Amino acid sequence: MSTYLLVHGAWHSGQCWERVAPLLASAGHRVLTPSLTGYGDKAHLLSPEVGLDTHVDDIVGLITGEDLTDVVLVGHSYAGLVISAAANQVPDRIAHLVYLDAMVPEDGESAADVQPATRALIDLALTSASGWRVPPLPEMPPPFGLFGVTDPADAAWLRTMLSDQPVRCLQQPVRMDNPAVRTIPRAHIHCTVKPEGIPRRPVPAVQPDGTPARVWELPTGHDCMITMPAELAGLLLRLG
Repeated sequence: MSTYLLVHGAWHSGQCWERVAPLLASAGHRVLTPSLTGYGDKAHLLSPEVGLDTHVDDIVGLITGEDLTDVVLVGHSYAGLVISAAANQVPDRIAHLVYLDAMVPEDGESAADVQPATRALIDLALTSASGWRVPPLPEMPPPFGLFGVTDPADAAWLRTMLSDQPVRCLQQPVRMDNPAVRTIPRAHIHCTVKPEGIPRRPVPAVQPDGTPARVWELPTGHDCMITMPAELAGLLLRLG
């Protein structure tokens, strides 16, 4: 049995994994889908002091507090930063890192370094009335929809879990200075339906642990855990 720790991306909550978690659990695995500070059941904790470091502490605290080992640590979107920095602190507890349509940082990089389009969101937040809130991205016409979700009922459900993101999440750098983190196997899952102008950093053919890159694709939009949960679970189960 493996432990799957699924970490949601910016603006979302742990509820977004509701269709995937039962599929992993039915295969005999333990599944955790926490909401990061400022989202879901922790939305009341949203503040300008919340940043990437806060979310890394959330995940490291859960792993150590629950004494989790053999963890398949999955990060969606922004959470690629979170899982990278968390693994840097507890590499011996992580069996795999899975970057799900995610930012894949190097040591010292922030979200703005990994995805330059993020700089515009930072600038808007800093000049807004709040000075720190980054609102969810707007819905786009099909096939892109709301984070890749185009079904009206699904989009309405998704809206119920969205919160603003503190700008510090996009500004703080990732720390990956522990040599042991480079030995953790990685997998990358890419969603192929995405708007132009948001380039994806190429996945190196050889991963940090010296193995060939594993890159899987899903023919759907960004929030594949909502639009293709069975297919996503099938890919994740290859690692359990």
